[in-house]
Amino acid sequence: MPLVVQRLIDLALEEDLGPGDLTTQATIDPQLQAEAQMRAKEDLIVAGLPVADAVFTRLGATLNFQTQVQEGAQVTRGTTLATVTGPVGLILMGERVALNFVMRLSGIATHTRRFVETVQSYPVHIVDTRKTTPGWRILEKYAVRLGGATNHRFGLFDGVLIKDNHIAAAGGITQALQLARGAVPHTLKIEVEVADLPGLKEAIAAGADIVLLDNMADATLAQAVQVAQGRVELEASGGMTLERLPQVAATGVNLISVGALTHAARSVDINMKLTRTWI
Repeated sequence: MPLVVQRLIDLALEEDLGPGDLTTQATIDPQLQAEAQMRAKEDLIVAGLPVADAVFTRLGATLNFQTQVQEGAQVTRGTTLATVTGPVGLILMGERVALNFVMRLSGIATHTRRFVETVQSYPVHIVDTRKTTPGWRILEKYAVRLGGATNHRFGLFDGVLIKDNHIAAAGGITQALQLARGAVPHTLKIEVEVADLPGLKEAIAAGADIVLLDNMADATLAQAVQVAQGRVELEASGGMTLERLPQVAATGVNLISVGALTHAARSVDINMKLTRTWI
């Protein structure tokens, strides 16, 4: 488990438990053992079970977490996703934190799958963005992959994307591209954002590898594909909804970036119930 995820788990447990679980301490025999099942309450794509496992592991070695389905599996309502056995008190202490991770990540994977399936008949890739929950990016982008889409750059450090403010500060599209080309390794692709067809033509002439077409109408996107003639990859971005996606894919762009994969996904409904107890 990546260190950043371990830190996130610790933060979540500290946030929820504080100095201790008052209800469990008051009502549960410390010797009582149990088995609990994590179940889907709706159809969904599973994501986050390894994180749930890490939550319970963090609470104590006496807890045993067993997955019942594979990560990325499409399951129906009522499916048992995992079981956890061990001291009831520890199970209850980790229940909500574990569920929060799995519900959120499965929600993103499920939401993403809908976008991917909407354009599966087109030769286009759905990609995510950096519009993620602070601190959760590694997990949310993982869930996007399980949903069948592709990750864009992870952060500012692993890709060059020249946006409108960079262009304004550098003095223009050509100037920004020249500066970037002289500063980064030749093996790294350079992407630039444009808002119109003249900007696209300038970006192509200046040597861009990928051009992000920002908030263009579908008809303009189709014109952009004709202008580019395969010389650069084209990424459509801005205002992407499930309803609009097929029309955008039909224009012939190579990539469609969708911030809604992460920022608009809802948590799916999953619960955890004790199924048996013993001393």
